[in-house]
This record gives sequence, structure tokens and C-alpha cells, in this order.
Amino acid sequence: MDPHWNELSRLVGQLSIGRPPRVLVCGDAMLDEYVWGRVDRVSPEAPVMVLREEEREVRLGGAASVALLLRGLGAEVELVGVVGQDTEGRVLRRLAEEATIGASGLLVDPGRETSCKRRFLGRADQRHPQQILRVDRESSRDIGSDLARKLAQRIAAKVTDVGAVLVADYGKGVLIAPFLARLMADCARRRVPVAIDPARGADWAKYQGATLIKPNRRELELVTGMPLHTVSEIGQAANGLRVRHACQTVLVTLDRDGLLLVDELGAHHVPTSPRDAYDVTGAGDMVLAALGFGLARGVEPRAAAWLANRAAGLEVEHWGVTPVTWDDLRRDLDPAHDKILSLTDLLPRLAAARRLGRSIVLTNGCFDLLHEGHVACLRGAAARGDVLVVALNGDDSVRRLKGPGRPILAAAERAGVLTALANVDYVTVFDEDTPHNLLERIRPDVLVKGGTYAVDQVVGREIVEAYGGQVWVVPPLDGRSTTSIIERCVAGSRTGATEPPPRPDLRSPPSDQPWSRPDHASLKESIACR
Repeated sequence: MDPHWNELSRLVGQLSIGRPPRVLVCGDAMLDEYVWGRVDRVSPEAPVMVLREEEREVRLGGAASVALLLRGLGAEVELVGVVGQDTEGRVLRRLAEEATIGASGLLVDPGRETSCKRRFLGRADQRHPQQILRVDRESSRDIGSDLARKLAQRIAAKVTDVGAVLVADYGKGVLIAPFLARLMADCARRRVPVAIDPARGADWAKYQGATLIKPNRRELELVTGMPLHTVSEIGQAANGLRVRHACQTVLVTLDRDGLLLVDELGAHHVPTSPRDAYDVTGAGDMVLAALGFGLARGVEPRAAAWLANRAAGLEVEHWGVTPVTWDDLRRDLDPAHDKILSLTDLLPRLAAARRLGRSIVLTNGCFDLLHEGHVACLRGAAARGDVLVVALNGDDSVRRLKGPGRPILAAAERAGVLTALANVDYVTVFDEDTPHNLLERIRPDVLVKGGTYAVDQVVGREIVEAYGGQVWVVPPLDGRSTTSIIERCVAGSRTGATEPPPRPDLRSPPSDQPWSRPDHASLKESIACR
């Protein structure tokens, strides 16, 4: 857990409410294309894998991805850049408009190709998809003086009412020195902070006077011309550049080692939390977006760095650039909250897991007064796949199934207890008498039920088997049931026993007799008194 967890939680709460900031994003707008498929053979023509295409999608990339991530955080965003007069440029503009990103600052250069990165990803034997090849189509020549002047005019008109300006430089020729000099001057006059993600190998002289510059470790090595191995070496190099280029803050991203922020007060290390990293694409963009949002709302850079580090950690858990929301950050800071999801929120999570080759297991039940038998069932269910979803009967559903005195614990309490188990990934509550609707919507790879049922007696079996799923039954532990726990508690309450009653004969089957409301009332009184 981050040492500033409480402060970060409060910061997330503060930034997620109130009027959203306006942020201007300027730089190399790109298009990202993903081709997903399955690899199960080698080409007879050459020693290469054959990708059988299954899906193709396009997303905003480069500076446009920073704008998209800012929109995910709720900021009002204006995007300024240059695209070509081609299909990719038109698609990029359409995607920006669909994301409600202001795109009037995207100028068209008829002699330029819109930068596009095509990634081919293959999956084999239900494993995580792997990137096989990336094909880039781009133009890196500098924009002409006329286009640079028009771009500067667009920015001058927009910078008057923004809280921050973010510059995403990918070295594609848009952010030339004269243009950046005018941008810096306009922002300085209006006291608008400027945060820059520098191009690899760029001369930092053109970033002179920036509020914050955000290189990664390799970019810092290239600009200093020396290898940097330790945090101390990185801090010294960053501070030298900070002073030389009149920059307030240099924030170095260190991949799995987190961030290192260097300002006039010294170096401040922000470590990262262990995560399952599937794709680092977009992590740097997420850092810039979160920093920009924080700066636009007046957050100090050190606090914004903690926020950016957390957001980037969430970003690497997805393929490609995927917006991170304040709800995502709140759930990340409160893992129990992250596990309890409505069906609407759960389905996209499961779709993302499937795209990573993960199998989905579902088990359902009341799980009232969690006991050894429940734990054994959940352990067995988790062993059948990669992601375990517990579908929890709601309170009304439990009353219809178990009688008027049940449940003992409300659904929110039962769900909270389940989230404490490491092998439970998600909990969703349903109020129907059967899980049929859930099974049809979720379509788990495996349905698991605990009890003495035969497989053909499991409710919902026909739905799962119809689409090729599997059904498993986990045998119960003798004598472990919610009913037996209630019997023992009620017996103790009636006799006034101060010691727990003897352990029941585990060879005897548990009673199926429903309990009446008075018995449950006395049970609750007994628990309250103790």
C-alpha cells in the first residue's frame, strides 16, 4: 500500500467532484490499429506464424490518446495537431469527435501522412495474446512555417481559458522549436502550466521554461549522453537538466520502479505497486494525462505524481490505450470495492479478461454465514479456471429460497466477506430465483456448484452446456452448513451456555428444516449480547 494512501484517497475524492478542468493537448496525433487473431500453425511458405484474423479495431494514439485519457478522467479537452488528408486522418478526427474531444485544432496537411501504428496480436492455446508485429506508417518531416503559424494561432485562441497545456512530442515534426517558443510565451503570460512528454533524443532547448518535463529513463540517458543505473544518478542528471532549461520539475518514469520527481526541494521517489502488466502502451500517456488534470486543478506536482503513478499502474493492465476513470482509481484504492460489481460493470471486465485468454468460472449461492464448506467450494471453483465470479443471491431471493428468517446477513455484508477471500475475483448480486439470466449474459466457461447434486441436477446446466461450457460439482464437507451453525447458536442461546456446544457428529447429514422467525430473532439477540 502506498505510504500516502489516505491522502491519495482524499485527493481522488476531491478531483472527481467539482467543475472539470479545461486542458489543451498539443502534439503528434496518431491512430492505433489492432489486429487480433489466433495462431495455431506455421506457414508452409516460410518459418513464420500464421495469424488467423478474428477482430480489428482502431483507437486514438499519440497526443490523441492523451486527450482520450483526459476525457476518461472527466476533463474538457481541446486537441491541437496536424493530420494528413487521408483515411487515417478522417478516422482519427471521427474518433476524437465521438469521444467529445474538441478537434477544431486539428489542421490538415495535404502532403502529409497521418501517423498510424498497426499492431498484430496472436493468441494460442488460451494463453495471453502476444504482439507479433508492429507496422508504422508515418511522416516525420517538419511542418512548414505557414502551418506552424496557423497552429500557433489556434493555440493562442484556446489557451486563454484552459487550466493546463500538455505537449506530447513523438518527434514527428509537428512540435518544431519556433512553434514551441511561441506556445511557451503565450502560456507564461497567462500563467498556464505546461507539462511536456519529450521526444526520444530531442534537444531539450526547445522545451525551455516548461513547468514540467516527463522523460522516461531511456530518454534521460539519451539527452544526457550517459548511462543511468541508480536512483541517485537519475536524480542528479534530472536536476542538471532542470536547472539548465529553467524547468520547475522533471519527472522521470522508471517502469516497474515507479517515478522520480526532481524539483528545487530535491528528489522524491514514488514507488509502484506490483501489478499484472499486459501492455505498457499508454502508460506514459496516462502519467501525462493524470499530471495535466492535477495541474489544471491546482494540485502540487508531488501529489499529482502519486496520482499519475497509480493511474499508470491501472493502464498497463489493459491492452492498448484504455481510459482510466475516477471510479477505477477508487476501486484500486479500495480492493474490496473493486470486487463487488453490478452485472453491467462486470461484463466489460470479463470481456477484457477473455481477450487476455483467461477462462471464466462462475459459482452461485446464498453464502449466508460463510463457513468451511463455502470456502472449500470456492477453492474448488477457483481451481477450475482463471477468474472466479461469485453470483450472490440477493436478500429477497434468499428469503424466497430459505424462508422468512433468512438471510442472517444482508447481501452487502455477505458480499463484503466474500471479497476478503483471495481466490474470489468478483462478486455480483442477483435477485432472481435462478441464475439463468446471469449465465446467459456472462456465459462462463465453467459453472461450479457445491453440494450433493448430480451434474444433471445443477440449475442452469443446460444453458452452459448448450454453448460448450462445462459444469462441475464440488462435494460438500459433512456437517458444514449455515443451518447447522444456526442450530448450534440457537441451542446455545436457549440454554444460556457460556461454552460452545460439542462439535456435531460430522457423519450425520445436516438438517434441512427451515427455521422460523422467532428462532432467528433470538439468534440475533444472542449474537448482539455477546
